[in-house]
Order: sequence, then C-alpha cells, then structure tokens
Amino acid sequence: MTCAAPDLLAEITQWLSHLRSERRLSPKTLEAYARDLRQCLVFLSEHWGGLVTLKQFAAIEATDVRAFMSSRRADDVGGRSLMRALAGLRSFGRFLEREGMGKVGALSAIRAPKIGKSLPKPIQMTSARQMTDADIRAGENREPWIWARDAAVMALLYGSGLRISEALGLKRRDVPLPGKGDVIVVTGKGNKTRMVPVLQNVLALIQDYVAVCPHTIAADGSIFVGARGGPLSPRIIQLTMERLRGALGLPDSATPHALRHSFATHLLTRGGDLRAIQELLGHSSLSTTQIYTGVDADRLLDVYKTAHPRA
Repeated sequence: MTCAAPDLLAEITQWLSHLRSERRLSPKTLEAYARDLRQCLVFLSEHWGGLVTLKQFAAIEATDVRAFMSSRRADDVGGRSLMRALAGLRSFGRFLEREGMGKVGALSAIRAPKIGKSLPKPIQMTSARQMTDADIRAGENREPWIWARDAAVMALLYGSGLRISEALGLKRRDVPLPGKGDVIVVTGKGNKTRMVPVLQNVLALIQDYVAVCPHTIAADGSIFVGARGGPLSPRIIQLTMERLRGALGLPDSATPHALRHSFATHLLTRGGDLRAIQELLGHSSLSTTQIYTGVDADRLLDVYKTAHPRA
C-alpha cells in the first residue's frame, strides 16, 4: 500500500495477522478486507494530499468516511460491498483502539448502507435431479470420467447443501464409501467444521467417479481433481453449470450456489425445521437462514392456517 506511511502499514500487517490467527477469518474475507482498506487509503491520500499516517487515520472524521463511501457508490459499487467495506474499516478501527492507538469513533458513527433483500431462486426438483445425470452431457467432447466427476459434485451440492468451496475442499478420507457411513465433516466459513448428512446414492456417484478417474487420489488429497490431476477449480464447475443450463433450458440464476438454495428450499417445502436447516447449512445466525422462508410463503401460510388453534 504505497499510499500509507510506514507506521500505518505496520499496524495493518498486525491487524491482518490478528484476523488470520485469532479470528480465523477465511482467506477470501481477509483478501476483501485488505482490498477495501487499500481502496480507502488510496482515496484518503488523494483527499488529504500525501501518504496517510497512523495519526491521520486515527483522527479520521465522519465526513471523510462518507466521502469515501460516496466515491465507491459513484463507481457503481453495490450496497453489500459497501457494507463489507465499512465492516472491514470498523474492524481495523477497533484493532487500533485495543492497541492504544486512539479512538476511531467516526467509523462507528457511519450508518451502514441499506441493501435490498434478494430472495434465492431455487431450481425445480426435477431439474436439480437431472443435473446429477452424466448422460445429460453425453454429446459433449469430454472424457466420461469428467462427466462422472461433475455429476458427483452437483449431487453433493444439492444433496448436502454444501458451498462449492466446501465440496471441492473435501479430502478422499473425508468421504465414506457407500454403506460405510452417512455423514461427512466439512470446513465452512471461518474454518468452522460441521457434520453434514450425505445420501447413499450421492456416495455411490462419488465412488463411481473415483473408480474411473485416471489420476491417483491419495487419502489426504482432494477427492475432486482437475483434468491434470490437481485440485479442481470452482470455475470448472461454474462452466459445467453453464452447459447444463443450456441443456436443460434453465435461466442464468441456476448457478452452483443455487443448488445450495434449492437444498434448503426443498427441505423447507417438505416440512423441514428451519433451525435444523440452519445447522445443515452452517449459518451462524437463524436470520441468515430465514431468507428461505420467503421462497415458499404459501406453504408456511397453509401450515399456519392448519395448525393455529384460532385459524
């Protein structure tokens, strides 16, 4: 960060180390926080004219923060990104306070930007099942083991509600053989682990893929590998989803993450308990999971009318 003075750079390094080792934030969150802070410092260096020192940053005023947020919004940065940027700046401000570097009260005085609530768009059950069928892509010029691999990944995303990073982060030893277990332990956001049920037919698809995979997969190696045998990139699964959208006539909203939304929505539709779904998804707050209730409001209303004693 060439826009920051050495004393400020030293504190930034300590802050990121604190977030990594003690807060155990994910690498992606750390990268986003560092990027947001860097963008803020670039703005402040131009705004104030010169390198931003630790003393200057500690004395930042609310008008300076609002000016930065306004500049980001002028660049068409969305509300969620602005909210994350403010959260990162506040985290750095709190760190400076704990280290006795002054109070950055202006960051707390800024109201977080409002963001629209966007409901997830689940994939229909029939289409979600079809995505696990390797024959859907039989016309593509790809090796059969790659079809088997992609079908296994899709089945895992939909069958267990995993994030794509969680699925691709699984080691071979993490996945039981069919008939030898029915749960997997995944590592989610913040390096938090949780146990997730896995269907036997999903385990069978994974085993079918492993059996035809031309690469050796060690017990401590990634179970899903790319064409050359290295860890599978999420981008490959995203491209696979694009092809499946074309084959099945699905909208652009049908993404790998939509399979996770579909997992939760379809459980809710079948009478699943919201708190149980929260645990399965690995959400730290029930309010995060409650977004799914808006997807099937008609079913919830029917339950209310049927179950309430005054209905």
